[in-house]
Amino acid sequence: MIIGRLGQDPEVRYTQSNTAVSNLSVATSESYTNKEGEKVENTEWHRVVCWGRLAEICQEYLQKGSQVYIEGPLQTKEWETKEGETRYTTEIKGINMTMLGGKGEVSSSPGSSNATDPAGNVDMKDDFEEDDLPF
Repeated sequence: MIIGRLGQDPEVRYTQSNTAVSNLSVATSESYTNKEGEKVENTEWHRVVCWGRLAEICQEYLQKGSQVYIEGPLQTKEWETKEGETRYTTEIKGINMTMLGGKGEVSSSPGSSNATDPAGNVDMKDDFEEDDLPF
């Protein structure tokens, strides 16, 4: 599971059997203050591959800078270079994607009705009262 921002617009291509495949480049960041009092920010880039309808939804609704929540298993691929060296790459096989924020980072206000986004995710954050929390 990661939350990050797209580094470029999603690229979509189709397999010979007409299945959509989308490649996403997602950046996650963390920041902290070091011993010298300087703010340090670390950014990691993640390769995400989405298939089928989810790939098409990514192309339709996401663009460079979009904030997304992605979940899915890691998969590592192995290949050989022309020089005979073995290389590996690890990517996330996107199973679920939730769009976060929006144009201008607009979020729903308290008391707004639940909405289902095009990816089929439902925003349930307004369905409970604070007294309903078990802690």
